[in-house]
Parts: sequence; structure tokens; C-alpha cells
Amino acid sequence: MHIQRIPRRTFLKSTAVAAAALSFPFVSARNVLGANNKLNIAAIGAGGKGAVDVAGCDAENIFALCDVDENNAAATYKKYPNAKRFKDFRTMLDKEKSIDAVTISTPDHMHFPAAMWAMRLKKHVYLQKPLTHTVDEARRLTEAARKYGVATQMGNQGHSDKGLRRNVELVQAGVLGHVREAHCWTDRPIWPQGVNRPSATPPPPGTLDWDLWLGVAPKRPYSPDYVPFKWRGFWDFGTGALGDMGCHVYDMPYWALNLGAPTSVLAEQEGMTKESPPKSSTVSYEFPQRGNLVPARFVWYDGGRKPSVDLVKGKKLPGNGVILVGTKDTLFVPSYWGKGEFLSGAKYEDFASVVETLPKKDNWDRCHYEEWIAACKGGPNAYSNFDNSGPLTEMILLGNIAIRAGHKIEWDAKKLKVTNDKEANRLLRKDYRRGWGV
Repeated sequence: MHIQRIPRRTFLKSTAVAAAALSFPFVSARNVLGANNKLNIAAIGAGGKGAVDVAGCDAENIFALCDVDENNAAATYKKYPNAKRFKDFRTMLDKEKSIDAVTISTPDHMHFPAAMWAMRLKKHVYLQKPLTHTVDEARRLTEAARKYGVATQMGNQGHSDKGLRRNVELVQAGVLGHVREAHCWTDRPIWPQGVNRPSATPPPPGTLDWDLWLGVAPKRPYSPDYVPFKWRGFWDFGTGALGDMGCHVYDMPYWALNLGAPTSVLAEQEGMTKESPPKSSTVSYEFPQRGNLVPARFVWYDGGRKPSVDLVKGKKLPGNGVILVGTKDTLFVPSYWGKGEFLSGAKYEDFASVVETLPKKDNWDRCHYEEWIAACKGGPNAYSNFDNSGPLTEMILLGNIAIRAGHKIEWDAKKLKVTNDKEANRLLRKDYRRGWGV
């Protein structure tokens, strides 16, 4: 037998790469060996959640910051004084050719135009949840990410939580049996919903470019009832409680059960207006057989509504949570993500034989950015890339279509069409204000 000797230098390099891969499995050899090559990161939205997203990436080079509100972004501008500053992301992307990747942390209605603009220029994209403002936009972004070959990640950071990932592994291993029913709820909205258009319309502050803030949305006067936070409660800008929290609370069961697209959605609500999502709602999704996975019914609750405590043997239900009801056991997760409780009394330690297939880090919120950065540098796809988060967003936003339709809608995912309501189909997409065509 001929034994090929490996030079000591090569051996040491390869073992170092292997060790790094074990501790950080989604980092490829290319990334480990080129770890000193920093990305030029630009932020579209630098205040509020944008400040968190910039900080999550600041091991790289924070190259440019863009925000329409100087006051809201002031702390981030101060933290990164060498970053170039812009108000219009179109100007920034057109001028700064050396940008490698962007984080996008704007109100929902501007997610799609900013992301599509960046991807067409071959910039990698980290985009806050919900991925888009409409169902059609989610489908288009998913397709565009494939077309342009860019690394993507949606900002539902719980997707990287090690407890959530262990739940996914266990559910997929069958510890609950067949799951036919799931319940997800949130304490949102924590902003006004079921409201009318504000009557007070003072001039916008000098630090805010109101026209750029409106972006693709229909023109309307400025009001402090929109900026910087309450926009979530208006259809023209936000997606309400369901859009805000669905990408968090629904994430684990959607992933664990490979749900795909529902066949129908039925919603019941209270307090909706022409301008604003309802004060509370219950949304029921029906999912078909998926290979060996049985049909499933998923129910969403918000605005103080919750499932019956009988599902968890009378235990107290917190403000947010998930219940997966299986033929063998029920899993109760009393939060957006993380480990939960098996109602049979089983412990996580009892399933030590179930193989761990997903990478896990203690600092999971930072890990969510690191996965994306590794993908930008040529590593494996981030786990909440648009191929995964796009369909999740479509499903969630269909709930808003059902809320606004007022009756059960039948859904054909391949055709991107509500088959029983022409008016509901018009809500799948929107017109963009003149000058903002994407």
C-alpha cells in the first residue's frame, strides 16, 4: 500500500480548519482562511432596529449609513463616525460601488424596494422581518435572490436560537408523533391598531425627510402618529401584529413541520378600519399532506386572544407562545422561541439519542448575523435565507389578506392566486408611488 505523506504545514492548516468548522459549522474553509477580509457593510435604516442590525455586523467594516431621519439615527452616526452618510438609499447604492452587503431596517413598506435595488447591484442582503409588505413582493424577492446569486438572511433572529433549533430536530425526529394542530399567539399590538387616519398633521421636523420616508407609499401629510414607531398600525406602512410577530412565533413550527403553503385561510377580527389592522384577530390556516407529514391546522391569536388553557393542562399562558399538539405528546414553548415543556413529563435529556443536525451557538442573536456574513464570504447559505423566509412570509401575510377579505380564502401557491375572491387578489400586491418603480 502506498501512503502519501502530508506536509506538516498542510496538515496543521487543514486541522485548524476542521476544528473551526466543528465550533462554527456554517463557516466554510474559504471563510476561515480568509477571515481577515472584511466586508464593506452599508445600512439602510440606521436608527431603532437598524442600530441593532448595524451593531450585529460591526466586526466587519461599517462603510455607509443611510437614514431619512437624522435624529433617529444620531446615536449610530456617533458610534461609527467614519461611515459615509446618506438619506436616499438609491443615491448611496448608485454612488458607493465598493459596498459588499447591506442591512435593511426600514418600515415594512420599504423592505422590498430597498432589497431589490441592492440585489440587482449584486449586494448581499440582511432584511428585517417581515420580509416584505405584500405576498407578491415576498415571492419576487425569493426569486431575485436566486437570480442574482446573493447571500440573504431575514432578521428573525430566533431562527438561530439553540433551543428553537433543538425543538426542530426533535419534532422532525417524531418525538411528538403526528402533529395535526398548532397554536401560536402574541401580546402584540403594543401600538395603536384599529384606528383612523390622524387628523393632526403638523409640519415634519427638519431632521426628517418625509417624502423619502413615504417612499413607495401613497402621498399623505406627516403625522407624529406614524414616526418613528406607530406606523405598524397602518396598512400603507405596516403589517400589524401578525406581520410583526408571525415571523418569530410561527418560525419554529413552520420549519419543524416543513409546512410550505396553506390551502386556505380563515380569519376573525375585531376593530379593523380602512386605514388600520384590527385590534385583535384569530387566523386559522389549513395545510395539506406533505409527503409523510399529515394535514395540519395552525391557529394564530393576537390582541390579547389566546388558545384554551386546556391544551396545556390548565397551565398559565404567557404573552407569547407556541403549542404543538401531536399524537404522542404536546410541546409547549412559553415564548417566541427557546426550549419548552413536554406535557407528558418527558425531558430534553430523554432525547439525547436524537442526532443534532443543526449548528448551535450560545450567543444566538449574534450568530444570526455571523451566519449571513459567512454566507456573504462564500460559506453555506444562512438558515433564514430567502428560500426559507420568503415562503414563511407569504404564509403569514396571507393571514392579513383573509383578515381584510372577511371570509375564508382558498389559496393556489403555484399560481400566486386567491381562487375564490377577485378582490382579495388585489391585496396580494400594491401600486408604487410615481418615481418609485422597482
